[in-house]
Amino acid sequence: MQKESLYRDVEAQIYAVTEGEDNVTANMASISCLLNLAFEDFFWVGFYVVDPKKERELVVGPYQGTLGCLRISYDRGVCGAAAKTGRTQIVDNVHDFPDHIACDSQTNSEIVVPVHNKDDELIAVLDVDSTKFSTFDAVDKLWLEKIIKTVFTK
Repeated sequence: MQKESLYRDVEAQIYAVTEGEDNVTANMASISCLLNLAFEDFFWVGFYVVDPKKERELVVGPYQGTLGCLRISYDRGVCGAAAKTGRTQIVDNVHDFPDHIACDSQTNSEIVVPVHNKDDELIAVLDVDSTKFSTFDAVDKLWLEKIIKTVFTK
């Protein structure tokens, strides 16, 4: 199935499940699950949540996959770069990314999307990893950003 078609299908599923739900954790868990099930090349799908008790640090939130890193500073890795810059990060080869954090050595490419609430505050990042190189592109960026914005800024 074409990537766009898969995204259309999973987008509809995500919106159906999250409609009327305002619990952030429930929405993150549902998004992680549905994206993980929809895409064969998604090895790890989940959220790192801004920790209000620690300055500029993310803590692991709802996810699907192998064990994730528990904490990530804004100054480290792809997730930290997305949190620090507020921009989606697409990395074709994580081994070439400066200060990459190898939570699982099987990861070879990654996309990380910042998650803002309706007040435009950073609340988390969505992290999607693949065991393949160059898995993610502008299509993934477009759809993941759209889904995240729709669910978390409603």
